[in-house]
Amino acid sequence: MALSFDFSSINTGSLKVLGDGMALSLEITVVAVAVGIVWGAPLAMMRLSSVRPLRWFAAGYVNLFRSIPLVMVLLWFFLIVPRFLQRVLALSPGSDLRLTSALVGFSLFEAAYYSEIIRAGIQSVPKGQLAASLALGMTYGQSMRLVILPQAIRNMLPLLAMQGIVLFQDTSLVYVISLADFFGQAYGIGERDGRIIELLLFAGGVYFVICFAASILVKTVHKTAEQK
Repeated sequence: MALSFDFSSINTGSLKVLGDGMALSLEITVVAVAVGIVWGAPLAMMRLSSVRPLRWFAAGYVNLFRSIPLVMVLLWFFLIVPRFLQRVLALSPGSDLRLTSALVGFSLFEAAYYSEIIRAGIQSVPKGQLAASLALGMTYGQSMRLVILPQAIRNMLPLLAMQGIVLFQDTSLVYVISLADFFGQAYGIGERDGRIIELLLFAGGVYFVICFAASILVKTVHKTAEQK
């Protein structure tokens, strides 16, 4: 029996709903990338520090989050610590803890991966650069800010961008806490209209186009920068 597909469910009304879901997916991605890099950078510096307690803390943090499935992290923050988050972040009683849990969970989880990327970028700069800057009278902080990090950033930008693309794909996991992201909206529309296969095919195609285009853009920009 031949399969017959009916994509009539993808109409103006459903596209608006899917657009709202995509906006949520992008919001989670942008926030998690920004917070992940901001928190990942100090973690990377702590892992490279000569102070053992700082190095141990950063290593423990990174190994913990890299050893646990992301879906479990999301469930932890949604089921175990929602009230804690409400108190710490001073959220109003009517706030949507699902979105807050997702943003916090993704941000802390991604920080572990961004930390390793940043650490690798710093270590890719020859050690002689640091020694030379210190010999010129710079402090360690000045050496890192003015000499090491500018070179490291250029080396790690492609990996940071690619991790962001992976993060965008992973946002589909928020379905476990009943958030209506792009994937969740597509599945809901398909279930409502009895066209789950068609809607999942459509959602998969959208993810593919966005992620493939973004990866090509990252490679092109990196190649252009190397040629300059």
